[in-house]
Amino acid sequence: MSTNGEEQTDIVILVDEEGNEHNFALVDRFQVDMYEYAVLVPVLYIDDENEDEVDFEDEAYIFRIDLEEGEETLVEVEDEVEWNQVAAVWEERVQNQDYTDDDDLL
Repeated sequence: MSTNGEEQTDIVILVDEEGNEHNFALVDRFQVDMYEYAVLVPVLYIDDENEDEVDFEDEAYIFRIDLEEGEETLVEVEDEVEWNQVAAVWEERVQNQDYTDDDDLL
């Protein structure tokens, strides 16, 4: 996403079962059939003091976006058929963008 000519990454904070917060970068959002999906990549801060200096893990996670009481909720895709279909669409999107390296995803 670009603001005032500067590239910005949308950061999503997820809380694990133990209550720990983890930051993820939203790298893609797309629709398959009747559902919308988000692709998130874990954010690694190079310098804990300066949150502008970030790096990203190589792993990406895909979540279905459900609407609950007017709020978007990220839901893990557990159905294997749904997962395979969504993963194939995302792989095709990445290939169509002709990314040269991981930084181009953001």
